[in-house]
Amino acid sequence: MGITDNGPQPNAFDIETATTENTHYRVAAWSGKYLQVTLMAIPVGESIGLEAHPETDQFLRLDAGRGRVKMGPSKDELTFERDVSDGWSIQVPAGTWHDVENTGDVPLRLYTIYAPVHHAPGVVQPTRDDAERDEESGADEPPSWSVQPPKTEPDEHA
Repeated sequence: MGITDNGPQPNAFDIETATTENTHYRVAAWSGKYLQVTLMAIPVGESIGLEAHPETDQFLRLDAGRGRVKMGPSKDELTFERDVSDGWSIQVPAGTWHDVENTGDVPLRLYTIYAPVHHAPGVVQPTRDDAERDEESGADEPPSWSVQPPKTEPDEHA
């Protein structure tokens, strides 16, 4: 299923099919003024990577696979842990350190909603390394039409 991020225009697509068919680490599926939908595929034994978004709330929903979510107030204090699988949702408050690890035997397929918009519209990042490289180079910035907090701190990664 092909997804085209048409920016802050009306959009509709079969999110479950798009999520389960996605093979890329991250794909921005739709970027609005206040929120963004991305699709993710996490390989067996890998994870999203421990991180915190100081000014961004995040919602994740799993559509295939099994994983373990860890969250907490600091990278050394991950006090919340849950095993998650198909149909589960994860809510990450802004500023919370979090990671989702694929503990299953198939790729973990999920979608994420960021509020506010967090990534470049239409970005396709085949691997986690590609995503990290884009972030470091500045190629993965929210679009100018999105509403961002007045003072945005950079994301933190462990």
